[in-house]
Formats: sequence, structure tokens, C-alpha cells
Amino acid sequence: MGKLTHVAVAAIGLAAALSASAGEVEVLHYWTSGGQARSAAELKKIMQSKGHTWRDFAVAGGGGDSAMTVLKSRVISGNPPSAAQVKGPAIQEWAAEGVLANMDALARAEKWDEALPKVVADVMKYKGSYVAAPVNVHRVNWLWASSDALKKAGVSAMPKNWDEFFAAADKLKAAGLIPVAHGGQNWQDFTTFESVVLGVGGPKFYQDAMVRLDDKALTSDTMKKSLETFRRIKSYTDPAAPGRDWNLATAMLIQGKAGFQLMGDWAKGEFIAAGKAPGKDFLCAAAPGTANAFTFNVDSFILFKLKDAGAQKAQSDLASAIMSSELQEVFNLNKGSIPVRTGQKMDKFDDCAKLSSKDFSDTAKSGGLVPSVAHGMAIAPAAEGAIKDVVSQFWNDDKVSVADAMKKIAAAAKNK
Repeated sequence: MGKLTHVAVAAIGLAAALSASAGEVEVLHYWTSGGQARSAAELKKIMQSKGHTWRDFAVAGGGGDSAMTVLKSRVISGNPPSAAQVKGPAIQEWAAEGVLANMDALARAEKWDEALPKVVADVMKYKGSYVAAPVNVHRVNWLWASSDALKKAGVSAMPKNWDEFFAAADKLKAAGLIPVAHGGQNWQDFTTFESVVLGVGGPKFYQDAMVRLDDKALTSDTMKKSLETFRRIKSYTDPAAPGRDWNLATAMLIQGKAGFQLMGDWAKGEFIAAGKAPGKDFLCAAAPGTANAFTFNVDSFILFKLKDAGAQKAQSDLASAIMSSELQEVFNLNKGSIPVRTGQKMDKFDDCAKLSSKDFSDTAKSGGLVPSVAHGMAIAPAAEGAIKDVVSQFWNDDKVSVADAMKKIAAAAKNK
């Protein structure tokens, strides 16, 4: 099964929002860094204000792999939490096991179909019925920069393509700074890789290669150029990158030690938590070459079948709270993401979020809205894991040729 979603947080909000009698909501999630933890705390606060008991089941690890392992053992033993942070195709995999609660009654009463873009609603359903509640939309294809570092290096603008990016990286290197802050974990490697593929090939190529896993696309000249560009980025990272958590890489920008980071907009939550202001202390732009595209990562919570009526009510309240306009606003202001509800007021959000919201809406119409492979939104977990392993091996070992990497990625794509 795939990655755990923000079920833990969702369970909390649900229980808190509507419950007539106090119940306990146990939510499994992996929001443990600064901006994420503050968002989870908002859900907890809502649940407790309604008289519910919030039982935090947080498992550290930015990509959620550790949390998924823990969740599987709990479900197999017949003791699932109320909700768990799970997303993408993994939602359907859990639903196929027959362990998830049907949320259609709540979804109909609260008009979820009208509130959510179809591309998002479809991910939350199994055989046409809601089994998960989405809490936000993250844009993955972001480039972040330290204003101080760029100024010191004489870089006057955010790079719009990969040639401009490497020119800026050379200036940062010459100024004695680390050009690219990176954490050497496979999901971080792939976050960078998918933005490179999108920037080099465009949305249609990304869909063919990364989502449809078309063999011709995976072995094409465009993929060759993507891998060459990806490897070049590696040369601008520092020797301490392997094993570094993503938020520690973001901290390198906050401290002015590094220039750029290719990371989803949860990185913005770290800047905000550190008291930094967008446009002043840090800059945001679409990853080079991807201004007309949007790789989405939707955090969501699957809700498990529970026997106790009080627990069921608390769980339903949690789902309702997660989808409420109020929580969508305060949660996403802390997390760095944007509300998943369409038509949500954005006046309290910063310019990075407003740009993200506009691009989310525009790309949904243009065909540039694509699911993130790195964050479990696009392909089956077996293929995703196999491809990630190949990409990280290529990133870490210069002896692996581009040609060999293409062959291995094409072979890994056949994992079901």
C-alpha cells in the first residue's frame, strides 16, 4: 500500500467540528516539522474545542514512508486509527482492502462535489464513493531562493529556464555559497527530478513519461536531456546533502548559506515559521521551464471503518472540519499550501500562495495540472518505489550512465 495521508489531522478536525458527544479521534500523520506541526495543532485545537479528545499519532519522516509501515501493522492487527494521512492511488489501494468508511452521506450534505475540482475529487473516491477528505493542495514544482544569497552573488532575478538557473548557480558558487540546498533522500531526489522533466519536456511529455509510463517517452531524447540536466544540478549541492531532511535544507536558505531549493510549497511554511517574509527574505517562482504547469500534491485523510458509534460520529466531525472553509484557511496559512476548495477567499494569503492558487485554476483548464509522482499522486506505489530507487541511484553514483538510467527507469516502470 502507498503513503499515509494526513488522516491523523483530519480525524482530529472531524471529531472536533460536529460532535454532539465527546469522542476520541486518533489521527495518524507525519506532520512533525515547524510549519506542518503548527497546522496539525490547529486541527487539534478545533477538535478539543468541541469536547473531543485528540490522540496524536505522529510518525516522523517527511515523505510518510515510516508512517505507512506503522499504519499497515495497526490495520492488520484490527486496531486502525480513526484517520490516517494517505494520498493518491494509495487511497484506492486501501479502499480495495475493504477497511475504509463510506463518506458519501457527509459529502452529499456538504456538497463536496461542488467544492472540489474534479481532478481532486476523483482521487478521493473509490468506485465513485468518497473514502477520503482532502485538506489542501501543494504545488510541488517550486523554486525557492534566499534573497540575501542571491544579492551577495549578484543574481538579479529568479531563473525562468534551466540555462538561467545554471548561470545563477555558477554565480552563487563563485560567491562561496552553496548553490542548491538538497536533502539526499529518494523522495527529495525525485521531487527535483520530476520538476526537471516537466521543465525540459512540458506537461504533455510529463504525462506520457511520468504518469502513463510510456516506454517511448521514457527512452526518448527528451528523457536523455532531462537526466543530463538532473545530474548537472547534483554538482551544485554540498557534500553533506546525503540523508539531510528537507526542512534542514530549507534552513540553509533561511540562514543565507544556500541560494536555491527545489521543493514543494511546504518549504514556505518553514520560512514563515522562522519569521521570514516572501518577496523580502525569500523568493518563490515556478521551477525553471514550468511556469505554465502545476504538479499537485493533495494531502488527504482516509477514514477507517470503526465499530463504536461515538467514534464514528467524532470521525465524521473530523472530516467535516477538514473540509470547512475556516479550517482550510487557517490550516493552509500555516502549512504553506493553498485551500483545496474552489472559490476560497485568498485575501489573507501571501503572493506565493495567490500565484499558486491562480496557476492551480488556470492549469486545470489548460491541461497543465499534473499529479506529482514524487509525492504519491500519480502511479501505483510499486512502480513509484522502483523508479525512485533508479533515479536516486543515478543521482548518487556518477558511474551510472544516462543510457543505463533510461533503461532501468523503463524497466522499473513495469512494476505493478
